[in-house]
Amino acid sequence: MPQGTVRYWAAAKAAAGVAEEPYEAATLAEALDAARERHPGEFVRVLRRCSFLIDGDPVGTRGHETVRLAEGGTVEVLPPFAGG
Repeated sequence: MPQGTVRYWAAAKAAAGVAEEPYEAATLAEALDAARERHPGEFVRVLRRCSFLIDGDPVGTRGHETVRLAEGGTVEVLPPFAGG
């Protein structure tokens, strides 16, 4: 099973209570399910509004169960940003 790092930004970081943590998952869906289990409550609500980068590439509208994670990879969790 691939292992890597999940990085949380802004509201996702505040809701998770950590800036980053390891993942052990084959897909983005599996990594996010594990994160939801570790951080119930507000984090789950924030996660619904987030976008994701996998090793710098946007996930976009792809189904999270189809997004494969690599060994040593990075998942960036990006909530909507305000301002301009």
